[in-house]
Amino acid sequence: SLVPEDTPLGTVIAIFSVQDRDSGANGEVHCSISDSHTFRLEKSFENYYRVVTARELDREQVSEYNVTVRAADGGSPALQSSAVLALRVLDVNDN
Repeated sequence: SLVPEDTPLGTVIAIFSVQDRDSGANGEVHCSISDSHTFRLEKSFENYYRVVTARELDREQVSEYNVTVRAADGGSPALQSSAVLALRVLDVNDN
């Protein structure tokens, strides 16, 4: 995805859903992301999550982000899965 460097804080970058067909605690899914300084993971409703900006982006400092989203169920042992969100920061004319 392409993200302009002047994107306001709290802007939704991605929306995704997770599901586990097990019942009870085994079917509960917990998600996390690898970059919690620049982006924040928020649960919007039921099995839907969104990744939002948590700080200002500066293309001159970091031009690309690879944010890993991890999902794990409540089973024992927990089953896990992950996906990578590749984000490229677009330059905005600073002058």
